[in-house]
Amino acid sequence: MAGKTFKIATIPGDGVGLEVVEQGIAVLEEAVKNSDVSLEFAFFPWGSDYYADKGRMMPEDALETLKRFDAIYLGAVGDPRVPDHISLEMLLKIRKGFDQYINLRPVKLLEGVDTPLKLAPGAAVDMVVIRENTEGEYSAMGGRFKQGTPDEVALQIGVFTRKGTERVIRYAFELARKRGRENGRTPLVTNCTKSNALNYSMVLWDEVFDAVASDYPDVNTDKALVDALCMWMVRKPQYFDVIVASNLFGDIITDLGAAIQGGMGVAAGANINPERVYPSMFEPIHGSAPKYKGKYMANPVAAIYAGAMMLEFLGAVEEAKAVMNAVQSVLKEGKVRTYDLGGSSTTKEMGKAVAGRINCKI
Repeated sequence: MAGKTFKIATIPGDGVGLEVVEQGIAVLEEAVKNSDVSLEFAFFPWGSDYYADKGRMMPEDALETLKRFDAIYLGAVGDPRVPDHISLEMLLKIRKGFDQYINLRPVKLLEGVDTPLKLAPGAAVDMVVIRENTEGEYSAMGGRFKQGTPDEVALQIGVFTRKGTERVIRYAFELARKRGRENGRTPLVTNCTKSNALNYSMVLWDEVFDAVASDYPDVNTDKALVDALCMWMVRKPQYFDVIVASNLFGDIITDLGAAIQGGMGVAAGANINPERVYPSMFEPIHGSAPKYKGKYMANPVAAIYAGAMMLEFLGAVEEAKAVMNAVQSVLKEGKVRTYDLGGSSTTKEMGKAVAGRINCKI
């Protein structure tokens, strides 16, 4: 990749967002220092402070501004001063406005990180959850009738289109096939559903899953109701390869996945527009943790991990590998550990340790 410069729109957001993003940027810049790749970061102070001043989470023309960038690097959003359904709207507008219909969530237990589960000897946790990211249960359709009265009715409508369902399921099968080539395992896609109770939306989902699966005879398939899937993720996480889920179900099981892989501090995610018509967005999946703001206790590994995912998506594959090698080296050694990992290292100390291991071999 000769002489490529990527422009990154950076939204630190709220709480500890700025603290983890600072370390993520430092690591990413170290990773590209001696390569043909360069990164240009532009900062946008959008979020709850912006809302307190302007009455909105971001400007009206925010998407037009962001459209000019190659990717978006996000810290965290959320503040006690702003109702959650308002603060979340910023992320939903970006995801939907840029058709980031793939939420990509690796659930990988890195060496040196403890899991609350008792795993079988030699068991490796390495799965990916593909969550539909633009419709489903988060379509913001519905309303409230006779609001504030004893007769009040609230309707929340889930929207499942055949197009939206098919494209996310097909992405899951393509990813499983790719992972199979890379790790030598027989690829497996698990359908996370609830069609026994949701007899319209999830029945359509299942039908589309079966239709797409017929195009991939080399990929094994499995089906699990979301409640049973949660149980099996705890009992036998090493079984799973790629899981595909609707917006709501994917949201829930990825937090479970974060706990399995050692906590929110090491859990990263991406909001992908596969066609690259619009920029994709990369973020740690943890919240803003406002009570820890300014204390530099937050673990920046999730933000750094998300940065590596961003590099890989942009085509800087070797640089992304260098970042993850550095992360895994520091975690495996275990000398630098933030509060969530049972240590006392600061956000800055963890970031500095990872940056210092760039280009290491593990």
